[in-house]
Amino acid sequence: MSPAITHVTLAANDATLAANSVTLAANEASEHRPLIITLFALFVLATLGITVWAGRQTKDAADFYAGGRQFSAFQNGLAVSGDYMSAASFLGIAGAIALFGYDGFLYSIGFLVAWLVALLLVAEPLRNSGRYTMGDVLAYRMRQRPVRTAAGTSTIVVSIFYLLAQMAGAGVLVSLLLGITSDAGKILIVALVGILMIVYVSIGGMKGTTWVQMIKAVLLIGGTVLITFLVLLKFNFNISDLLGTAAEKSGHGAAFLEPGLQYGATGTTKLDFISLGIALVLGTAGLPHILIRFYTVPNAKAARKSVNWAIGIIGAFYLMTIALGFGAAAIVGPKEITESNPSGNTAAPLLALHIGGVDSAWGAILLATISAVAFATILAVVAGLTLASSSSFAHDIYANVIRRGKATGAEEVRAARWATVFIGVVSIGLGALARDLNVAGLVALAFAVAASANLPTILYSLFWKRFTTQGALWSIYGGLIVAVGLVLFSPVVSGDPKAMFPDVDFAWFPLKNPGIISIPFGFLMGWLGTVLSKEEPDVKKYAELEVRSLTGTGAH
Repeated sequence: MSPAITHVTLAANDATLAANSVTLAANEASEHRPLIITLFALFVLATLGITVWAGRQTKDAADFYAGGRQFSAFQNGLAVSGDYMSAASFLGIAGAIALFGYDGFLYSIGFLVAWLVALLLVAEPLRNSGRYTMGDVLAYRMRQRPVRTAAGTSTIVVSIFYLLAQMAGAGVLVSLLLGITSDAGKILIVALVGILMIVYVSIGGMKGTTWVQMIKAVLLIGGTVLITFLVLLKFNFNISDLLGTAAEKSGHGAAFLEPGLQYGATGTTKLDFISLGIALVLGTAGLPHILIRFYTVPNAKAARKSVNWAIGIIGAFYLMTIALGFGAAAIVGPKEITESNPSGNTAAPLLALHIGGVDSAWGAILLATISAVAFATILAVVAGLTLASSSSFAHDIYANVIRRGKATGAEEVRAARWATVFIGVVSIGLGALARDLNVAGLVALAFAVAASANLPTILYSLFWKRFTTQGALWSIYGGLIVAVGLVLFSPVVSGDPKAMFPDVDFAWFPLKNPGIISIPFGFLMGWLGTVLSKEEPDVKKYAELEVRSLTGTGAH
């Protein structure tokens, strides 16, 4: 038999083994399905109870939007961590590392470094300057209606991009556990997650969402610590052995531990990596669901401390993704992971199953526990995203644009609840289409849109005296249209086997992340719109905003 035929035969055998292993994992899950369903049900019931309790404490708009500004720095830091460590962090990054080694870990680095930008540039001035939404800051010294309309539009678009990732993660996760293979079943799971999301936000508001995020953060850190400990124990706490085994089993050898496996093959992939890095580092400071968390604390000092807490918690988590990702590569193997999910989103649950023993009750318990934690992660993050977008619609568009500032607090909250239903329905529909895409990649797109449309406008508004309404509109709409447009014509949507529409090809933009083009374009349009504007900037208002952003004088 020729070497080529032998190689093909071995590859086929490997694929068969991988398929059998995935089937075994599914069978193991099915044998212990009552346990899995019980853990899921316990979390959902507990969080629904908290949501109902929080809903009874929600008396006015300040409670619904900002939790009454009663949370401490530590509580908010924990909630910020819970909001930030999404399905992309737990499922997507673990899968990216398991399949691409060093290049997958770059997601962890980017997500963590991004917090320094948020801390140094945005957290404190935003808490001092705004009330409930990003639109409050932008409208302070500019024309209310057009700026708030733009801010609300951008917030909703970014949130929906982010929601896609969470919905995709939920579909993959629950399908694995419940043995659902049909597309209809996966779509039904996405719909159920969307319904839960609507209930959390419409009943509990910011108070309920914050408590759910805090609980989820504790569960996620606890589950990750447990798996990290068990992985390191299997390799006698020798990280070198762990990485060496992962490299050997990956099929790529030493290249698995070096840059370039995913982003170094061609000039295009290198550009894609630079684009991804820019989007990750700059995107956090423009994410609406993160920005509104700064309003839940009593003052700017607490906002700054909460970011410090978040950096510590998130930093520890991302260090542990080394064990999750490389552990999955070493113990599970990339073939089984990709057989289960082509984008690697099931790497962490499969690692839990293998580390406990595929044919043992302990393995099933670990699988159920980690999957319940991942499900908690998804529910908490979708609640935060939905709250951000529904709040922006109700406060910016409904109250200040449609009702011209004459809406009562009760009317705003009612509008926010209806917006929650609408955004939930849209997210369910789009999430069904995106169910097979890598969730880390989807979140990176949300970061790119946020960094292109929101960040330039926020920074110009806070730090540039000449910035005008036209500059803000050009920046938001310019960055938004270019970022979303390039994504629509990229390999993420068509022209790639892992695309949203793999059977058609209308992708003329070669990069999977638009940040390298759209982020500078957003900054350029903000500058160009300002210098071409005939509007005289309100210098007095800027002076008031500057004092307020730096000192907190007059902050709500």
